[in-house]
Amino acid sequence: MYLLGPIYQYVDANYRNSFNHFPLIRLIFYSLDKTILYFLAFALLRLIYLKFKKQRINWRHEVLLGVFVFYLLLLLALTVFRGIYFPWQIKIYWQRPVSDINLTPFVETWKLQNGLSILDFVYNLYGNIAWFVPFGLLLPVLRQKQGFFMTFFSGAALSFMIETVQFFIGTGVTDIDDLIFNTTGAVLGYLIFWLFFRKRYPR
Repeated sequence: MYLLGPIYQYVDANYRNSFNHFPLIRLIFYSLDKTILYFLAFALLRLIYLKFKKQRINWRHEVLLGVFVFYLLLLLALTVFRGIYFPWQIKIYWQRPVSDINLTPFVETWKLQNGLSILDFVYNLYGNIAWFVPFGLLLPVLRQKQGFFMTFFSGAALSFMIETVQFFIGTGVTDIDDLIFNTTGAVLGYLIFWLFFRKRYPR
């Protein structure tokens, strides 16, 4: 870790035995560290671009764009690039068997429900939904022509991309359930936008 290392070391030294799922805590710290680093790089490049563009800056839009980019970076850090900090660390496994892909809906989720850890079930179901709610909420805010179906397909496409890349670089399990739950989260996010924010951001 480059930015959050001291904080993580403190948490590790004092609270490791207090959490049953401490590897998840480490993943969160590691992902946040990467996200902050890459977001700072994005913010710098964005500021340079806006300076040379020489147009009036819509700071409200820029803040929302920043939130959206930070969210996407964190999402990718937690899902696709676990254990990978820089692009040159990526290894592609072309020979991975297709049998590693779970194409039968809800089988693995059902197994988790009847497993030893209820946390794994809750994170797999509700976590996969919750992680895509910001996508469905923020996308139509940033893009005024982004209607329901475009948000639906965009959410499904992002989830499919994550599952596909995970398969080839070996950083996660490729599961149809994740695609279903992620897309559901994007739809819920759009419904929140439609119910509470569409008058502020008319189509």
